[in-house]
Amino acid sequence: MTPRANVFLTLASKNAVVFVGFLIAGMGMPVLPIHVSRDLGFGTFVIGLITGSQFCAALMTRLWAGDFADRKGPKKAVILGLSLAAAAGALYLASLIAICRPSLSAAILVVGRGVLGAGESLIITGSVAWGLATVGPQHSGKVIAWIGTAMFGALAAGAPIGSALFSMHGFPAIAAATILLPLLMAAMVAPLEPVPGRSSPSASRLNVVRTVWLPGLGSALASLGYGTILTFSTLLFVSREWDSGWLAVTSFATALVVGRIALGHVPDRFGGPATALIFALVEASGLLTMGVASHPVAALIGAGLVGFGYSLVFPGFGIAVVRAAPAESRGMAMGLYSACLDVALALSGPLLGLVGDAAGVPVIFLASGCVVSLSALVAVSIMRRSRTTTT
Repeated sequence: MTPRANVFLTLASKNAVVFVGFLIAGMGMPVLPIHVSRDLGFGTFVIGLITGSQFCAALMTRLWAGDFADRKGPKKAVILGLSLAAAAGALYLASLIAICRPSLSAAILVVGRGVLGAGESLIITGSVAWGLATVGPQHSGKVIAWIGTAMFGALAAGAPIGSALFSMHGFPAIAAATILLPLLMAAMVAPLEPVPGRSSPSASRLNVVRTVWLPGLGSALASLGYGTILTFSTLLFVSREWDSGWLAVTSFATALVVGRIALGHVPDRFGGPATALIFALVEASGLLTMGVASHPVAALIGAGLVGFGYSLVFPGFGIAVVRAAPAESRGMAMGLYSACLDVALALSGPLLGLVGDAAGVPVIFLASGCVVSLSALVAVSIMRRSRTTTT
């Protein structure tokens, strides 16, 4: 068996956890904007606020989640995250009970998305820490890329599944699935062998922040495209009177999965920052294509470019974090690195929603493409720093 295949098989159980954990997010993403707009009567700002609460909660818990995984072990972090995801589904049901009072229902959704964000923070941070502990930092690019593949594969599968459930049984079906799937996955994770928590003191948080901030900035800028697709792509199709808006999410996620499966080894072989530089520009071109598209096929091609570009930006910048972080604090470092993504997503939802209210939904994609292109400059800065250090 080749080393690459052996690493993949070792990570298979962690990938399965992430797949199920994010399948529920994939099911909710394309239908939540429609539910909030059609059933509750709110505009893009409130939609952005509700979706942004998930990323805001994830941001607030990322550092704690990474430290929890380092101290208690990644398996306990994953199980706790799955439990919180099921609790988010219960809050979805509560929001439906209050649907006759739209403001209260929306407020409960904000809380539910926040709980889901905390759960996903534990799931993804714990799974990455679990993977790094079992295959080693020399395969850090593969760990980040393949676990991310499971995440976005779940989003790709979740979009049509969620749309089908929503069309047949409405938002209650999404709520029920959000409760049941994480509980089933937690039962499957329970027999897996745990990785012990750290026995040595952790590095200071300030040192971890110094390791993370620059690649985290690059990731945050690039992640704006991810948030734009998930939050506003279905509305772009609605605004142009095109059918099957969920296909944009699926196109994005499918291209991302293909990119990571085919090219997941590239950051480890050629360098993370150099990889991030090239693929950030591909991502930006996809967003601009969506903004100016006059036909749904062109918009779907643009969404695919966004996914293909983003496929290696996050692991590209992530390699710089893993290789610089102290071994006993890699969970904390990856949690903080992921938190940079959440900063972008938490802020971008409401802010881009305001842009959409003022100038129209297509302008959201043009503005996002311009911001994403700035991450290429961050990659150049990291490469220059690396050359200075080695010389």
